[in-house]
Amino acid sequence: MRHELNLLQQFAGAFLRDVNLGVMLINTNFELIDISDMACRVLGLNREQVLHLPMERVFADLPAEHQLVQRSILDGMVVRNHALSWTNNQERYELLVDSNVLKDDERRVVGAYILFKDVTNLRSLEEQVQRSDRLAMIGQIAAGTAHEIRNPLTSIKGFLQVIRKTLQDQGLKKESGYTEVMLQEINRINELVNEFLLLSKPRNVTYDKVDVSQVLRDILPIINNEAILHRVVVQYEAMYGLPHVVADREMLKQVFLNISKNGIEAMGDGGFLTITEKVDLEERKVNIVIHDTGPGIPMYVVDKIFDPFFTTKVEGTGLGLSVCQRIIHDIGGHIRVSSKGFGTTFILSIPFP
Repeated sequence: MRHELNLLQQFAGAFLRDVNLGVMLINTNFELIDISDMACRVLGLNREQVLHLPMERVFADLPAEHQLVQRSILDGMVVRNHALSWTNNQERYELLVDSNVLKDDERRVVGAYILFKDVTNLRSLEEQVQRSDRLAMIGQIAAGTAHEIRNPLTSIKGFLQVIRKTLQDQGLKKESGYTEVMLQEINRINELVNEFLLLSKPRNVTYDKVDVSQVLRDILPIINNEAILHRVVVQYEAMYGLPHVVADREMLKQVFLNISKNGIEAMGDGGFLTITEKVDLEERKVNIVIHDTGPGIPMYVVDKIFDPFFTTKVEGTGLGLSVCQRIIHDIGGHIRVSSKGFGTTFILSIPFP
């Protein structure tokens, strides 16, 4: 009997240490009796510091309504697959929480348990699939209507240019200015249509072995010119012997330019844009890290920046980052964003053969 008890105790200890689940046990006084290592990591708790504390003190920094565990759990409230978002040190976790009471042989409540699973990756994958579906739908619509929009725009633009010249020849500066505004707006519509078209399946894509370092060196003068306009300093940290990736060279240029330009514009007037080359030999991926020293992206915005039509710019279309993500996904890579209050970092991971 004692041997079996020791075995159970050893199992319980190993379970809480090794299991890939968040586990919390509380007694009838609503005190934390035990907690698994995974729960400590996700919730940002130190096991030795929180054991035997009332749960209100364990989460003392949070309002009661946002605490992971409510005292009503001891009243027998059963929770199954309750979806919950938790942020620890700027890192966001998506959790599925189960909880129930523990009863002895006489059906008296002796405590309660809380179990949670970290489904962040699953949720992220689901969001990516939904986003890809939306992009594909927009792309299909764009492919079918782009020419119908462009053709009349070309005629309008041509006649407007003729009218502008006539007005300029007659010295009508004010009226000529109106045509200038109309031409600028037509150019904006054309740019929007171009971005729409990129959301459809890209045409004439040429996948080949690409030297990412060379791609970055090719576009550095363009990035530098943009940076000078905003008094931003560009720092390029190359890595010798970076493996070649399989991609479309022009598409990669577009991605690096777009994200670098976003970083420069985010800084407004002055700052540093750092482009760093790295390689992850274990995951067999080339990582291009683009970091700016701007004001950062609020947490509630980070999740939306890849959504089509979401933009914080006055004249933005909200399609640039959607297109970038589409291009990187198509070659088996992914883009991660980290923003911790000061500065934003985009990590573009591209697999290499």
